[in-house]
Amino acid sequence: MTATLPANPPPFGRPSAGDLAGRVRRRFAASRDEVSPAAVVAAVRDTGGPVLGDRDVLRLAARVHDELVGAGPLGPLLADPSVTDVLVNATEVWADRGDGLHRERVVLSSAEWVRRLAQRLVAAAGRRLDDGSPYADAILPDGTRLHAVLPPVATGGPYLSLRTFRRRPYRLADLVARDTVPAPVADLLAAIVAARLAYLVIGGAGSGKTTLLNTLIELVPRDERIVLVEDAAELRPAHPHVVGLQCKVSNVEGAGQVEMTDLVRQALRMRPDRLVVGECRGAEIVDLLRALNTGHEGGAGTLHANAISDVPARLEALGLLGGLPRVALHAQAAAALQVVLQMRRAASGRVLETVGLVATEGPDRFVTVRPAWVRSTGVGVAAGELGSLLAARGVRVPDLLWPGGR
Repeated sequence: MTATLPANPPPFGRPSAGDLAGRVRRRFAASRDEVSPAAVVAAVRDTGGPVLGDRDVLRLAARVHDELVGAGPLGPLLADPSVTDVLVNATEVWADRGDGLHRERVVLSSAEWVRRLAQRLVAAAGRRLDDGSPYADAILPDGTRLHAVLPPVATGGPYLSLRTFRRRPYRLADLVARDTVPAPVADLLAAIVAARLAYLVIGGAGSGKTTLLNTLIELVPRDERIVLVEDAAELRPAHPHVVGLQCKVSNVEGAGQVEMTDLVRQALRMRPDRLVVGECRGAEIVDLLRALNTGHEGGAGTLHANAISDVPARLEALGLLGGLPRVALHAQAAAALQVVLQMRRAASGRVLETVGLVATEGPDRFVTVRPAWVRSTGVGVAAGELGSLLAARGVRVPDLLWPGGR
């Protein structure tokens, strides 16, 4: 009988990173020492034996440290600046680099290993993930957002969804270079921010709403104070005066929860020049509209909607969650909001699809959103109205809106 050898066995006498990680993990569990990089190097040197040279020790220590406190084989993907999402289905790994999901050649040893990884990452964020609580959200130390679901809820799992954090925020020029925003429209976006118009960035999941909002916040004048309210801290604009508030989940006893509506109300007491709500998906839309109607101009937020025509219905649905009747919701929205920016995922990547102007129509004065610019057709029916609004705010109107002059 012939023994089957592994495809890539480690050199004789030299342990693999997986074996070392197991030994080092047991060593730290027994000693309860802090798992620092220096401590891991020392543990690898002691555990690996004299057959390891200095270069091998450092290389293996980096891998073992990632196995113990990092994301293991997922680490390089999360560190890749082109990757926006990493998805794990049991042992399969998929990544999105802006052009859709593609299967990655990352080897995960087993579904049980993925389960342990998810539990360790979630526990480090102070959350619980086990059979009694089979799903959880967590924010990793580098800002990456993690959602994990365990079996039996995950029928073929465990499943991990990681939204990476971009260390250097995009600037508007970057979005122009990537054709996310055409150059003439970039001038229009800058004018919207300068005129202190309140706007919503809409789109489907992963369409680039947060990226665009983060970029536009950077355009706010440096002498203005911005207060961010988010469910999970994803906005990191390059602006010198930004303060952020983040929701807090309840502890294992079910106490201590802080919701978006609470944070929006607290934000109004923090002397904001501009109030930004990272994602409106509940009753907090009522508080945001009220805030924008009490002198807080230039506010912004994101909203899940697939087209500008869907915005009124989406606002109605969220308004009902906050106890705001339909007629009152439309009156508040008409007075609070001026612009809607629609993002879309295209074959070429994430693009700004439409710039819409909020208006009212009919005897009931219900809110509608009319296109001022559309990527496929150019200037829309509301271009002149948007130009007049910018001019009334004392801002130079981009040539895009009045191509023939005025």
